[in-house]
Amino acid sequence: MSASKEKVLMRTSWISTIGNAILSVAKIVIGLASGSLAVLGDGIDSATDVVISVVMIFTARIMNRPPDSKYVYGYEKAEGIATKILSLVIFYAGVQMLVSSVQSIFSEEPRQLPATIAIYVTLFSIIGKLGLAFYQYRQGKKIGSSMLIANAMNMRNDVLISASVLLGLFFTFILKMPILDSVTGLIVSFFILKTSISIFMDSNAELMDGVKDVSIYNKIFDAVERVPGASNPHRVRSRLIGNMYMIDLDVEADGNLSLNEAHHIAHEVEKSIKASIENVYDIVVHIEPKGKHHPAEKFGIGKENLPG
Repeated sequence: MSASKEKVLMRTSWISTIGNAILSVAKIVIGLASGSLAVLGDGIDSATDVVISVVMIFTARIMNRPPDSKYVYGYEKAEGIATKILSLVIFYAGVQMLVSSVQSIFSEEPRQLPATIAIYVTLFSIIGKLGLAFYQYRQGKKIGSSMLIANAMNMRNDVLISASVLLGLFFTFILKMPILDSVTGLIVSFFILKTSISIFMDSNAELMDGVKDVSIYNKIFDAVERVPGASNPHRVRSRLIGNMYMIDLDVEADGNLSLNEAHHIAHEVEKSIKASIENVYDIVVHIEPKGKHHPAEKFGIGKENLPG
């Protein structure tokens, strides 16, 4: 990971940690003081964001380690592992909130209306979360960090959560029905669970040596076709390391070409692919004689494997 990317990741993570810590403490304290389960749940969700930010800080340090004999491709995939862990933390918080809300709804204990201060802290949370989510998303796009973007998505959903809490509090006070606060807490828990599942699934591509956008293969095939002398790209493999693509493919050429001529074609294939696809770290091109029989391969795809 470059020094500039690490710097942005560290700075953004610290800002997120401090901002979410302030919001979390405010909502948990006010939620307990006002007797609002929805606000308390919103505070717990913000507390998970603090945990997420701390994990991001440690992950940034790991990602900056240089390649070694054990991890020759470096430590960039630590980001994908961290993203997976974060999704499980968020899921756990959602389950806890779901259980608490259900217990509150079916509890026979008398309920009281929450204090009006719960409304003000929720408004404060919405404004703060909007600012943090926008900042993290912009920085994540800037450096191509899936972890920052995932956390920004989580905080964007936090804004929706806080908005639903605010709406729930509004109807709770208007209709004088304290149970609506517990129902709002239940809705909040579903938001949290949905976010965790989305982040969990999104991190699968990198960890399983896949790509999130399969249209990259059409770009690879088109790029090869633009190179004179190169034909029949097959056994094409692409994977992500951090935000960079690693691409391997086989290409056919005239079997009577000299080594220098074959090398020139391979070099032109690399140039053509890099001109078509951003964030390519490395390309390995294997030249084969034209018309050679290709046995079925376990890995990689050809044009015939693309949908449509």
